[in-house]
Order: sequence, then structure tokens, then C-alpha cells
Amino acid sequence: QLQLAESGGGLVQSGGSLRLSCTTSRGTLNPYAIGWFRQAPGKEREGVSCISWSGGTSNYADSVKGRFTVSKDNAKNTVYLQMNNLKPEDTAVYYCAAELRVLRDCVMSQKNMHYWGKGTLVTVSS
Repeated sequence: QLQLAESGGGLVQSGGSLRLSCTTSRGTLNPYAIGWFRQAPGKEREGVSCISWSGGTSNYADSVKGRFTVSKDNAKNTVYLQMNNLKPEDTAVYYCAAELRVLRDCVMSQKNMHYWGKGTLVTVSS
């Protein structure tokens, strides 16, 4: 059973950058597609990005396309979410989640995810 952990959150000014990491203390991320989700105060959790188990396919929500980049380093057992040009509306708790998925694609679907991290808070000040 995977135990996912996110790190890299914090406080940043509008226009700044952060890189989130998702790793596991037990097992390997290699066979898993990884999704990034976020939940802003008073809002429902939403999909941000995902990456296939091989790292060859990624998808992004329209709100972050062109600003966020997801990558997967199977050798380091880590998935990254590079967030550039951050905006106050990006403020949220960010979660990574894992889906055991055979296909070489990914879907930002919460109901597909088998394991979840506890989240890391990203706060963007204006």
C-alpha cells in the first residue's frame, strides 16, 4: 500500500514559483499514474494535472495550462509539479494521488485514484 507525501508548499508572491514533490515512503510510484488535485477554501477539490505511469503523457486543467508542468522521475520515485507565474487563485491545499493504470495515459479523475497524500498548502499573496 502506497503512502504518499507531498512537500514544497509555502507562501509565495503573485508571479512567483514553487515546485511541489510527491513521493512515497513505502513501495514505488513506477506503475502508477499520478494526479495532482487542489482544494481552495470553500471550494470543491479539483483536478490540476496528471501524468501517466511512464511519464510520457500529461494533462492539465485549463486554469494552469502554460504555467504548471508535471514530471515523473521513476529513478527517484518522485513526481514534481512545477508551478510558475502563480496567481492568488492558485491558493489551495495541493494533493497528489496515485492510480494503478495500465494504459499509457492519465485522467484527472478523483474517483479513479487509489491512494492519496495528506496535502501541502500553497498560499499566493497578491
